[in-house]
Amino acid sequence: MSDTPRFPAEWEPQAAVLMAWPHSGTDWAARLDSTIACFSAIAAAISRRETLLLLVPDAAIERAARVALAEAGTDLTRVRFVTLPYNDTWLRDSGPISLRTRDGFELLDFHFTAWGGKFEAGLDDRIVSEMAAQGLFRNVEHRRIDFALEGGGIETDGAGTLLSTWHCLRERHPDKSRADIESVLKTELRQHRVLWLEHGYLEGDDTDAHIDTLARFASENAIVYQGCEDPEDSHYRELRAMADELAQLRTVAGEPYTLHALPWPKPILDAGRRLAASYANFLIINGAVLMPVYGDPADARALAVMQQAFPAHAIIGIPCRDLIWQNGSLHCCTMQLPEGLLK
Repeated sequence: MSDTPRFPAEWEPQAAVLMAWPHSGTDWAARLDSTIACFSAIAAAISRRETLLLLVPDAAIERAARVALAEAGTDLTRVRFVTLPYNDTWLRDSGPISLRTRDGFELLDFHFTAWGGKFEAGLDDRIVSEMAAQGLFRNVEHRRIDFALEGGGIETDGAGTLLSTWHCLRERHPDKSRADIESVLKTELRQHRVLWLEHGYLEGDDTDAHIDTLARFASENAIVYQGCEDPEDSHYRELRAMADELAQLRTVAGEPYTLHALPWPKPILDAGRRLAASYANFLIINGAVLMPVYGDPADARALAVMQQAFPAHAIIGIPCRDLIWQNGSLHCCTMQLPEGLLK
């Protein structure tokens, strides 16, 4: 193994997936029962293949979570509960970003601002340091980085290429140039190059166009992305422009990426507000891909596209309409931890 730390791709072997349990003290309170059912379905699917590391704020909520998880068929022997306070449950963005080193790991702790100060984030910004202080990890160097970055805003192929959207990083750092931001990303995440998308957005998304709702690596040479086939839809021009951008990107070898376009679901509204229903917000775990589905006719086609992109993985659809009510989906509420990281 190289002496240089490496940011592993999501499809590499994992020790666990990290989640935080929804409770009445979070923004899920108004629809807690249906939200818990969705989180439980995700947890059950994860537990069939690897450990689930689950944050809970106290013992009472842990007891309630155990009941709900058991009812959903979760393998509780593969669930490790961690008592820790948090504001919200979007651990893709507030959780640790892990780099693999020769002898262990670097646990990167970027400044979490709740997507540019949109919400309270005092507790969430301490999640990584609190987890490290509890001794959950082995052979790890915890490194705090004074730079606002969310895990959902970056996508790596595990071989030194980072994919992101310029709109998101510009919003987080309006006083920095593209060269400045790119330098930080390359240095802290140990990347050789950054591929920027200038287009792509989803109504109902308050992350300023996180890449994990738009385009994802399926391998070093392939990208899965959210398409839009309806010229009358408000997303059509922007997602078409994004697709054209993706077609112009090149691998390290100078070849076009193999592109897998996901179908477009019909609009999902909540009190007149359109929700961000993206199939690209999937989670890769050991041997499987958990893909959000929305009770839409396009679900079946999306599952088929994902199977083409990940032929060696089982593709598992998880109903996620209840998640998008809070502007995120399946990938947003999870964070994978690489094999060997957990004690």
